[in-house]
Amino acid sequence: MPVDLPNLRDVGGLTTHDGRPIRRGVLLRSALPAPDDLVPDDVHWPPAVVIDLRSEIEHGDGHPLQDLCPRVINLPLLSSLAPGRQDIDTLKTLYQMVVEDAAEMLVDLVHEVADADGPTLVHCAAGKDRTGVGVALVLRLVDVTHEEVLADYVLTDHAREAIDIRLRRDDIHPSYPVSFYLVAPDAIQAVLDHWDAHPGGTYGWFTEAGGDPARVERLRDRLLG
Repeated sequence: MPVDLPNLRDVGGLTTHDGRPIRRGVLLRSALPAPDDLVPDDVHWPPAVVIDLRSEIEHGDGHPLQDLCPRVINLPLLSSLAPGRQDIDTLKTLYQMVVEDAAEMLVDLVHEVADADGPTLVHCAAGKDRTGVGVALVLRLVDVTHEEVLADYVLTDHAREAIDIRLRRDDIHPSYPVSFYLVAPDAIQAVLDHWDAHPGGTYGWFTEAGGDPARVERLRDRLLG
C-alpha cells in the first residue's frame, strides 16, 4: 500500500541573509524513496535528478526511482571516510569526518545540483545526516542563514516514526547507537562553524576542495532566480 515519502520536503522558501527566498521546485530532500510513494500535490514530482548518498552496502537491485527519473547519481559519502582514524561515537564526530574525508563528493553534489535541469532530490537512508550535511553546504553557498539551515535540519524530528518504519521495512541500515537516530543540532552547527572558520568561509572551503566558482554562480541562479 503506498505511503507518504518519509521526510520529504522542498527547501524552497528558506531565506538568505539579505532576505532572498530559495525558489520552490528546485531542491528536494527526503529519506529513501519508493516508486509508489505518495507526495503532496505542491511538490514537483518526479525529480529530474536524484542524488543518492547511500553506500553500496545499502543498495538493492538498482535505485527505486530509476524508472521514474532520467538521471540517478550515487555519491556514497560514508565510503570515503578514512579507516582507522577514530571511533565514530557521536553524530558530531560523524559529520566532521564527512566534511573532512568526503569533501570531493560534497563538491560533486554541489556541481550536480548546479547543473541539473529540473527538480533535484537529495536523499540517503533517513534523509538526516548525509543529506543534512550535503544540503547544508548547498544552502550556505547561496548564503542561507545558519538559523534557516538549522530550522530545516530539525524538521526531520517530525518524521522519525515514518523514517523508522521505512528503515525497518527495507532492512537497509546497520546497527548504530540509539543517539544516531535523533536529530543533532549541535552536530550540524559544528559543520556550519567549521565552514565559517575557513578562510573565505563556506565558499573558500568549497573552492579549496576543488569546487568550481562558476558552478556556485549557476547554483545561485538556479536557487535564487
